[in-house]
Amino acid sequence: MNEEQIRHYGDALYEAWLARRTIPPLVEQAPEITLDDAYRIQQRYVARRLQAGETIVGKKIGATSKPVQDFLGVFQPDFGQLTSGMVYQEGDTLPLDTLIQPKAEAELAFVLKDDLQGPGVTAMDVIRATDYVVPCFEIVDSRITDWKIRIQDTVADNASCGVYVLGKTKGDPRRLDITLAGMVLEKNGELYSTGVGAAVQGSPANAVAWLANTLGERGIPFKAGEVILSGSQSALVPVADGDELVCTVGGLGSCRVKFAGRSAA
Repeated sequence: MNEEQIRHYGDALYEAWLARRTIPPLVEQAPEITLDDAYRIQQRYVARRLQAGETIVGKKIGATSKPVQDFLGVFQPDFGQLTSGMVYQEGDTLPLDTLIQPKAEAELAFVLKDDLQGPGVTAMDVIRATDYVVPCFEIVDSRITDWKIRIQDTVADNASCGVYVLGKTKGDPRRLDITLAGMVLEKNGELYSTGVGAAVQGSPANAVAWLANTLGERGIPFKAGEVILSGSQSALVPVADGDELVCTVGGLGSCRVKFAGRSAA
């Protein structure tokens, strides 16, 4: 794709996000789109958000676990940029009218104390560079109609980033076995799904190392203080007005989020 096309599709995604509406899949609009094109479109989309006043506060890994891959029909990891407008804290009520077609996933967030840049980053490097981990929810959202996506669509759409909610309980990954720690997800007081850290690329730290190395090839570092979402350990959960989700990580603690309002779709 040439630069004019990249700008066109990046701007289309930004405007869809702004207006809370969807656009047809990019793989239908431009069948020739490559994965590299999609990441360039993502850069344009994110750049528009930064121009409007947001800042980069971290990164996310997407499509790391089998349940999420099966739902999306996407069978390789991808990544996106986290911006300051996406951040919620445990205890906040999340307004669904800011989203289009949201779904929640439970995962582990890493908060870094040191910079980290690939290539050559290992899981142990990730652990050493991490200040603490917290349970969290990522609320994924798609600007693509009916979640009808292929890998190029979700990558261009900033890995289907919506918003995220960080739990308050901090854990030391040097003392917590994040690979074997189980996760329980409850929806409105009932068990919804269970998971374990090993479901995410063998370990959440492996997934974060993969992202550090993948971004390193593009000259993008992790920065101290950034939040890294390591990938879902749960099935995707549809959410609606009045729903409450709680995810609990063994040996760490829980994260709770309530939803109010109605999403656009």
